[in-house]
Amino acid sequence: MENNKKYTAATICVQGGWQPKNGEPRVLPIYQSTTFKYDSSEHMARLFDLEESGYFYTRLQNPTNDAVASKIAALEGGVGAMLTSSGQAANFYAVFNICQAGDHLVTSSNIYGGTYNLFGVTLRKLGIECTFVDPNASEEEIASAFRPNTKLLFGETISNPGCEVLDIEKFARIAHSHGVPLIVDNTFPTPINCRPIEWGADIVTHSTTKYMDGHATSVGGVIIDSGNFPWEEHADKFPGLTTPDDSYHGLTYTKAFGRNAYITKATAQLMRDLGSIQSPQNAFLLNLGLETLHLRVPRHCENALTVAKWLESNPKVKWVNYSGLPSNRYYGLSQKYMPSGSCGVIAFGLHGSREDAIKFMDRLKFIAIVTHVADARTCVLHPASHTHRQLTDEQLREAGVAPDLIRLSVGIEDVNDIIADIEQALS
Repeated sequence: MENNKKYTAATICVQGGWQPKNGEPRVLPIYQSTTFKYDSSEHMARLFDLEESGYFYTRLQNPTNDAVASKIAALEGGVGAMLTSSGQAANFYAVFNICQAGDHLVTSSNIYGGTYNLFGVTLRKLGIECTFVDPNASEEEIASAFRPNTKLLFGETISNPGCEVLDIEKFARIAHSHGVPLIVDNTFPTPINCRPIEWGADIVTHSTTKYMDGHATSVGGVIIDSGNFPWEEHADKFPGLTTPDDSYHGLTYTKAFGRNAYITKATAQLMRDLGSIQSPQNAFLLNLGLETLHLRVPRHCENALTVAKWLESNPKVKWVNYSGLPSNRYYGLSQKYMPSGSCGVIAFGLHGSREDAIKFMDRLKFIAIVTHVADARTCVLHPASHTHRQLTDEQLREAGVAPDLIRLSVGIEDVNDIIADIEQALS
């Protein structure tokens, strides 16, 4: 598929990434091999020096993975992408690719609990400091969190599990006025509903485990590089990209790879040294999911809006946060960035105690309690009792998670059956 830009997202979902030549398999094959053969030592040497592109070891690159990464890059409108073993690995690599000990990052506080812990606790052990900001605060207030050693601003398009919507353009303005990139985790809307690069994001990440795979079969992540951030203009801030890399005979990424500097460094340096690859088998399963992404996402959104309206009108429900509802505080932002729909995830709370929320979930019949979200099956979770149980009530609120919050991931089953199950559990 030459020049992906002339194709719509639906066509890229089905046809992108893998272009078989005459007589080759129509379906993307699984290159389940660690290694690749070459006839000359010189050819292998050129690959190791990044002087030529090709495959020599699956920890760095693999044809199955590259085809899937290429499809996702086309969907997001980026110049390149790299698959990782999980969404956590994607966010870690996205940050660590431009941060080192002594650096600082600013992030929205309304982010997934695992990312909150990664930035606030684990990165601190590596000497990288993090400041959490309220994404709904004024530009001046968010800007006041920046320091001379700040290297990036981070946010989630729709936060997990609170379902708040990020003002991407506002965050991009703040980041760029400080000479740093904006990294956006776009897991929940997927590029079917939102393409953050078009609104100023420089790097986009996903947990491909969620809607992209869509069937809860394989854990994975991806980093997409827009190719738009002017690293050379801020060379002193990003020496890893703009000065020679001794581990590649003094090669400088921005000079050697231009717009692909960031994603090439992530692959050639971080993946080489840290691993965390996505297996070709999982990339193959991810690709099967991507082939129906454009069909599933609208159904998730349609079902979720119906369920959200039903919950909003139910007297046993205390509050509902779903940006597709006209009454929602994020409705305006949602219509701006995601006019076709947001996602299938709803946050809501019941009248009563934490125990009442747990009783409600235990009474559900086919809606399952699982530590997952955003796949074909409707599922439910109480973050305060499960994924975020290590946080205090105060920390929960700081992370945008009310202690009574129930996260409902609406699937693609018949919406009347979904509502009937919720109704019988509430009664």
